[in-house]
Amino acid sequence: MAMTIGMSFPRECSASGVTEFAQRLEAGAIDELWLVEDCFFTTAPPLAAAALATTERLTVGLGILPAVARTAAVTAMEIATLASLAPGRVVGGIGHGIQSWMAQMGAATASPLTTLDEVISAVRRLLRGETVTFQGREVALDEVRLTHVPDPVPLVLAGVGGPKSLALAARVADGVILGGPSTVPHCRAARQAGHDHEPGWQLETLVTMAVAADARDAYRQMAPTVAEHLGSVGFRHLPFLDDLRGRHETDGLAGIVGMPRDWWLQIGAIGTRDDAVEHLALLEAEGVTGAAFFPAPDLETARGQIDDVIAIAAAR
Repeated sequence: MAMTIGMSFPRECSASGVTEFAQRLEAGAIDELWLVEDCFFTTAPPLAAAALATTERLTVGLGILPAVARTAAVTAMEIATLASLAPGRVVGGIGHGIQSWMAQMGAATASPLTTLDEVISAVRRLLRGETVTFQGREVALDEVRLTHVPDPVPLVLAGVGGPKSLALAARVADGVILGGPSTVPHCRAARQAGHDHEPGWQLETLVTMAVAADARDAYRQMAPTVAEHLGSVGFRHLPFLDDLRGRHETDGLAGIVGMPRDWWLQIGAIGTRDDAVEHLALLEAEGVTGAAFFPAPDLETARGQIDDVIAIAAAR
C-alpha cells in the first residue's frame, strides 16, 4: 500500500483550533491527523474526539500517550471509546513519556522499558476483547474486560526511538511512531528493528518541515532546530553527523545553512515543495508506511503549512 500522508496538530495551539485543522486536512485529501500529548499542554483523546466528530474519513492518531499517565485499563478504554465513535479511523500511540515530566507529576517509573512492555501488551489484549488478569511490575489487572470492544480493533503503535525500545516495539506493538525530529537513516534503523515482524507492521514518522520558494530561506529557518538536535536519537544514524557537528562548531548556524542539499533531504521536508516530495520518496523507499508533517508551533503559520502539505501530497 502507498505511504499515507498526515500532519500533526501543534501542541502549542489552543484546543479550539483542532476542528479547523482536521476539516481542512480532510478537504485536502490528507490521510491522517496526529495529536500530540506533551506535558503540560493538551491531552490527545479529547482533541481526537473533536476531530473525529467533525470529519468523515480522516484517520486520527494519538501521538503519543505516556504509558504511566493513565492506568493500562483507562488507556484501553479511551482508545476503545474513540474507535467506537469512528470505527477504523483511530490509531493508538503509547510511549515512555519524557521522564522529567513524569517525575514532575509523580508518575515516574523505575523501568520505562518494562512499563511500556506491560502497558502496550495489556492495552492490546483488552482492545481485542480478552479478559485480562495480570500482575506485573507496573501493571495490575484483575479480570478486566472492556464492555465495548471496538470493531475493527485499532492499531497500537509504540512511540519510541532508541534501539532497545525499537526492539521492544517489534515484539509487542503493531508498529512504531517515531517522534521528531527523525531522519531517513533513523527510519531505516527502525524498519530493520521490526524487519522480521508480521506483514502489516506499521512505521509512522513525524516529518520536520520548512517549505519556501527559495530553499535557502527554509534552510535558514530550520538551522537553529538542526543545531538543537545534533545530539538527538533521531540524528544518531546520519552518516555525515560528525561533519555536520564540525561545521556547526566552526561556522555556527551558517555552517548548517550551507550544508549540501542531499544532507537536508536526509533530515526532513526542508527546502522547496519539490524537495519535500523528494524527502517523502526517500522515506517510502525505506519502508515508512506513514509520514506526518510536523508544523510550526503557532496556529497562523501552521494554517499556511496545511496548504503546503496538501500541495506536496498531491504532487507525489
